[in-house]
Amino acid sequence: MTNIDVTAAHCADGGSAAPSVCFVTLGCAKNEVDSAEMTKKVQAAGFLVVDDASEADAVVVNTCSFIQAATEESIDVIFEICGLDNFSSGSAKLIVAGCMPARYGDDLQDELQEAQAFVPCSREDDIVEVLCGVLGVCPQTPSDGFVSPYAVSAASYVKISDGCDRFCSFCAIPYIRGRYHSFSYEEVRAAVAERVDEGVREITLIAQDTGRWGEDFENPSTTARLLDGLASEFSDTWFRLMYIEPQGVTDELLDVISAHDNVCSYLDVPLQHASESVLRAMNRRGSAKSHRELIERIRLRVPDITLRTTLIAGFPGETEADFEELCEFLEEVEFDYVGVFPYSREEGTRAADLPGQVDEEVKIERAQRIRDISDAIGESHVSARIGKTMDVLVLGREEDGQLFGRAMCQAPEVDGVVYLEEGTVGDIVKVRIEDTLVYEMEGEVVHGE
Repeated sequence: MTNIDVTAAHCADGGSAAPSVCFVTLGCAKNEVDSAEMTKKVQAAGFLVVDDASEADAVVVNTCSFIQAATEESIDVIFEICGLDNFSSGSAKLIVAGCMPARYGDDLQDELQEAQAFVPCSREDDIVEVLCGVLGVCPQTPSDGFVSPYAVSAASYVKISDGCDRFCSFCAIPYIRGRYHSFSYEEVRAAVAERVDEGVREITLIAQDTGRWGEDFENPSTTARLLDGLASEFSDTWFRLMYIEPQGVTDELLDVISAHDNVCSYLDVPLQHASESVLRAMNRRGSAKSHRELIERIRLRVPDITLRTTLIAGFPGETEADFEELCEFLEEVEFDYVGVFPYSREEGTRAADLPGQVDEEVKIERAQRIRDISDAIGESHVSARIGKTMDVLVLGREEDGQLFGRAMCQAPEVDGVVYLEEGTVGDIVKVRIEDTLVYEMEGEVVHGE
């Protein structure tokens, strides 16, 4: 990584404007949390955070590198930023943070000489020192008009752990984020309390593997106990759990979800496949039979639950029979939402060297067939909500002024929204669903019920 001489930086004098910083965030919700935490640190140090990269003294690009397509998108964005006038003139500095420097290490310096510094995930706490060194100036006092990054939305994410120990053969996350480690209950609770104080009404708990929270403590705990404690203390706040592996879906957890009205009856369980042979090649447990049993158990204990999963099409060695087994499984189980990805051959992962690599065209065709099956089922589930009344959190307005919100059956950014004609941002209102379009819903606020 680039070594920054922080001692060479000087403090901005009282008459100088504070240096400005723009954060550009790519990838998943975990990166959004990381960017928000870096934003808090630089604001507290006195830097001015701006939204427009063309007006910034420094731009921090928080990159994603989970798969090759994400890496390519990150590079495209970086080059686009480097084409801005403030970069062309040499007045602005570029810092590349997050997954790309974590994954590619020192090799990135030779390939991306446009950047003045690289900040991997493990060094994001040092962002203030890095900025001071890159810009050669440190603000003296916190900037005026400090606005918490959590005060701009009625919904937010809280990370409960980082890293992963599962080492699925297709995945680079353990090499990017490191080994699994839970954040303490006190840390998670403090993050939740901060967001609640800022007016956040829905909190989504996230991690690479949310179901393992607490098992690495000296006195082990469970995700169920964490969720139960938070939902009990912050009873006016919605809680949602995402990214939970099948092994983490315990009866204890399902009972907590069922027991609390403010816990969304929603689970995102990434199964990745249904064929036992493909799952073993992925270094994962399970089979179509065990997956069916899991879904049955979930729906038995939480009858109204909404279920999302993630699947990979065209994994090395996937035969036509394996693929047909997956399709039959999907048609039988009927998930509400499914994320589908053609297998991406990632350098440094074990699956990249497996025999039986599937042709790109076949991967794309298989992924599309899975999407078609899943969309037909998912859209029918959404349309079945017409006439039902549900709680909706009012979130804001789109560019055309259309008001929208989200019901408990809709996870942020992936499951659509509910369009409304009235409501105040941050309020939770009763809404009767009047119409649907694919995964979107339209509703009318119900008064007096």
